[in-house]
Amino acid sequence: MSTAYLGTSAFAAAVLERLAATDHRPALVVTRPDRAAGRGRKLTPPPVADMARALGLELYQPESINTDEARDRVAAAGADVVVVCAFGALIKDPLLSEFELINVHPSLLPRWRGAAPVERAIMAADEQTGVSIMRVTEGLDSGPVCLAQAEPITPSDDYGTLAARLQELGATLLVRALDEHPTFVEQPEEGVTYAEKITAADRTLDPDAPAEVNVRIVRALHPHIGARLALEDGTFLGVHRASVGEDGSLELLEVQPPGGRPMSYADYVRGRAAR
Repeated sequence: MSTAYLGTSAFAAAVLERLAATDHRPALVVTRPDRAAGRGRKLTPPPVADMARALGLELYQPESINTDEARDRVAAAGADVVVVCAFGALIKDPLLSEFELINVHPSLLPRWRGAAPVERAIMAADEQTGVSIMRVTEGLDSGPVCLAQAEPITPSDDYGTLAARLQELGATLLVRALDEHPTFVEQPEEGVTYAEKITAADRTLDPDAPAEVNVRIVRALHPHIGARLALEDGTFLGVHRASVGEDGSLELLEVQPPGGRPMSYADYVRGRAAR
């Protein structure tokens, strides 16, 4: 089955790599434009753009997927199905009605619809999450689902380890959906939750919160976003790893000072004491 692929993130890039190795290799890959990133604000392509180039796939980076030009470009690819995975932009009519769009969503819908389902599942202390293959509709991740499979969240999982397993699962379910054409079933009305986009406030640890809450935030945001702790001088200490101490307090294990490199918290404390 001929496909086009809409995606942006590293998660989407991993799914694209698997898809391109099957009979459903995309005729066109659409992703977001290059953006300034990092301390030097260097113009940087999205992970999906890098992956498409590495795989030799046709690449298109419009400012908006909802323009006539973008819609014509997708139509010209001649795809039977348009696959969407972590694209990061709202898809509107007439694109929605002119093409069959299916989405690889890393949660067990209807739980954790929205932008940050993996992070929110860890933050909420969910014991499992998963991947759902759903039809894209006007609603936010509310379309019918044709396949879903659970994945346990272990106490040692952070975003990096969990997302790696969900990428593999998502690619497997996607290929199965394209091969087998399973029936789409409407999502239940009960159990709907929303995974809001991660904000600066979400990243900032609260010293007054229970240690286990802060540890889950650290795990949920490592290594791609990063949790942080406010310092007295108004700057932030990045927190890469933390645990609950024997006395129930938050124990920092690996941190990153402002403008510095990651280091053990013990080394950070020694460095400050030596000043």
